[in-house]
Amino acid sequence: MEAHSLNYKNNYKNKILIVDDNPNNLKVLSGALADCDWDILVAVDGESAIEQAIYSRPDLIFLDVMMPVMDGFTACQVLKNTAETREIPIIFMTSLSDSLDKVKGFELGAVDYITKPFDRDEVMARVKTHLHINHLTRQIQEQNQKLQNFNLELERRVKERTLALSNAIEELQALQTQLLQREQRLAYEAVHDTLTGLPNRAWLMKRLHYLIAQNLIYAVLFMDLDRFKVINDSLGHLVGDELLKQATQRIAALISPNATLARFGGDEFIILLEDISDLEAAISLARTIQSGLEAPFPILEHELFVSISIGITMGSRDYQKPEDILRDADIAMYQAKNKGRNRYDIFNPIGRNQAIARLELENDLRKAIERQEFCMYFQPIICLRRNTLCGFEALVRWHHPSGKMISPLDFIPIAEDTGMINELGWWIVRASLRQMRLWQDQLRVQSGDRPRLWVNVNVSPIQLKQANFAQGVQQILDEYGLPNFLLKLEITESCLLESTGTENQCLADLKKYGIKLCIDDFGTGYSSLSRLHELPIHTLKIDSAFVKDLQTEYQNGSCHNSIASTIIKLAHGLNMDVVAEGIETEEQKLVLRSLACDYGQGYLLSRPLAEDAVYDYISKNCMDYHEIQPIEARSS
Repeated sequence: MEAHSLNYKNNYKNKILIVDDNPNNLKVLSGALADCDWDILVAVDGESAIEQAIYSRPDLIFLDVMMPVMDGFTACQVLKNTAETREIPIIFMTSLSDSLDKVKGFELGAVDYITKPFDRDEVMARVKTHLHINHLTRQIQEQNQKLQNFNLELERRVKERTLALSNAIEELQALQTQLLQREQRLAYEAVHDTLTGLPNRAWLMKRLHYLIAQNLIYAVLFMDLDRFKVINDSLGHLVGDELLKQATQRIAALISPNATLARFGGDEFIILLEDISDLEAAISLARTIQSGLEAPFPILEHELFVSISIGITMGSRDYQKPEDILRDADIAMYQAKNKGRNRYDIFNPIGRNQAIARLELENDLRKAIERQEFCMYFQPIICLRRNTLCGFEALVRWHHPSGKMISPLDFIPIAEDTGMINELGWWIVRASLRQMRLWQDQLRVQSGDRPRLWVNVNVSPIQLKQANFAQGVQQILDEYGLPNFLLKLEITESCLLESTGTENQCLADLKKYGIKLCIDDFGTGYSSLSRLHELPIHTLKIDSAFVKDLQTEYQNGSCHNSIASTIIKLAHGLNMDVVAEGIETEEQKLVLRSLACDYGQGYLLSRPLAEDAVYDYISKNCMDYHEIQPIEARSS
């Protein structure tokens, strides 16, 4: 039998592992086998032999019986108990002739023995024989496996064909059921909202098309949850989603069978009220819903109070498309929001024209920010006790391309709603401080001293949500070389109620930098004393409405019990300054001075001044400006 005939697979080289702790024996046996086209592997002890056998999977192993640490018998036992090496034929090598040792080796699974010293011809004959036997054994195993697999496959196919006919009808019926269920689910999902389960916009549009085509009587109530975005942004989407679901359930329980509640998107809902006789039914339902939402919503560890703004539009022959009536109901809803939220409003065409005008103004505002069409005016703030100039409030104006000067009351809300307020706000801060530095430099040349006039700059609550807002203000102050205490940022009273962690951190950072804060129009909101005490507020500004009432209260002898008097006492008790806005008469000024109001501003003292007029005003009205000091903490 030729050696090459033992290559039972094409290009396969038999591997033989020789295990002996004697290097001479390894050398002799390896040399004897070297003439054949076999891979010879060697190991010097039982442990390495086991590792080599598992890794290389030899076709034959020569294993010395007498070895230190692990003898051949132990190694053979391990190899035969290991799944990867169990089938490898093992030939023991020994110089022992005791038949008991041979019997032990055969019992452990060896297939043959060769004795030392080796006889080359005997070794070659035994190797070829056992490799051939191993080859035949593997062929038989492979054929048996193929036969077994064939039988299993045949059995499987017979079973499959036997079951196929009986299962075919079952599978077809199941498939038909699944397709029907899927169609029903897709049809449902196409016209229902996944979060609330309510009919969605697609259902609403289809139903409105039908009502318009049939010329039926109906009303649309367009509803939006007030301040939902604040809740969603501050408490997270999980709380927001749960609030939407609970509000849905509460509203759904309040409507009659002839009304359908649908989710239009986000926190916007629509009620389609059909078969009604007049508008009163829609108004009554709006009031019922607003009352029904007054109770708090318990969500996780929170107790949330939410109101709703509602716009109402009656269907008529004037509406030919669902989009038109929804647009008008949306306009009415925003009119309700603009009137203070938690209200309902009925659409009228004037509102539509206002909405179109607002959209045009929004587009113009976007261009105005790019072109910097704004300018700053400055209204003097006077120390009432000394009747001297102390600072200015910076007021932005918009030079519209049409030639009109547009008030911030008209464009700041649009900037806040659209997110443009951040870019515009930075421009205002920079322009105010740049102008302030210019005046100081001019007056320093004139007087030899730099005046300590401060400037108040209005900022939106949205600006306080910006990361690093305080650092940005500080950078601009540093850029113009201005001390921080000469800047006061005016915020609205609503900031105290709606401020979240981000805004509170921003206010704390401003305090850290020494930038003072002022509450504008104080007394018109509902801020609590605890919030005033907690936050770093330096100044309260009395709203002009309370200043206007002073003249009447003075004549009645009740000015010391007035709201203005209460605010002044409150501010001083909290170590804060007070500025009265809207002073228009000498009587108002005198009463405020008698009430120990610190500062004042208004048309009596000066109208807002253009940038180029401020320098002359300072020169004429503030000859001792270098002596003016901001009022600091008072003793209570």
